[in-house]
Amino acid sequence: MLSKGAAQSMKDKKDKKVKGALRVGLVAADPLRVLGLQTIFPDGGSVEIVPLSVPGALDASGVSLILIDSACTDHIFELLETFRRSRPRFRVMVLGLDESHDHIQGIIGAGAKGYLAHSAKESEIRMAIDIVQDGSVWAPRKVMARLLESTPAESKAAAKPAKAPKFTKRELEVLRLLAAGQPNPAIGRALGIDVNTVKKHVGNLMRKVGVDNRIALSVQVVNEKLLLKQLT
Repeated sequence: MLSKGAAQSMKDKKDKKVKGALRVGLVAADPLRVLGLQTIFPDGGSVEIVPLSVPGALDASGVSLILIDSACTDHIFELLETFRRSRPRFRVMVLGLDESHDHIQGIIGAGAKGYLAHSAKESEIRMAIDIVQDGSVWAPRKVMARLLESTPAESKAAAKPAKAPKFTKRELEVLRLLAAGQPNPAIGRALGIDVNTVKKHVGNLMRKVGVDNRIALSVQVVNEKLLLKQLT
């Protein structure tokens, strides 16, 4: 039997963990969708799912990232535009049935920071939330490549370095894992460094390559064969 002191210590640790959890707002009409996500992220974990079904709940929820199930609205693009215009501080991700690249490209182009299919696995959902919370974009690489291709030529020329960038040994290690689709926590564990150090390396890599998010960085790594160039 635990002593009162030990029991209180365990309670304090649990409370601290909950208070430090990432609160993710969920806009969904299907109760099974809500239940499914709450099952993936149970109480007391690093992520807390907060259903946003009551008008005005968003302002009092304390969330910084929002998942919108597109099945609950016929006006997803208008809703994204409203968030982008009136609540730009929120990172918004969309859940949906449509897995076509054209549709996903439209969703990202409208301001969403990520798109997840209803059929997404638990590991994919966790990774997407990690990446979007880190300030990047989650979408299939082919979609990101098409978005990059649609960027005006002038912007591309301004962003692209004049010559192939040079990376440190540690940056190359981070780049290989990032190009493999690993989120920051997994990269940190693999290399034995903390998440803040990983973020610093990713930021340096994006600056050197001339992109502003990690998916674009991964696309550039593949398209420009940057890892191979470092070996020549």
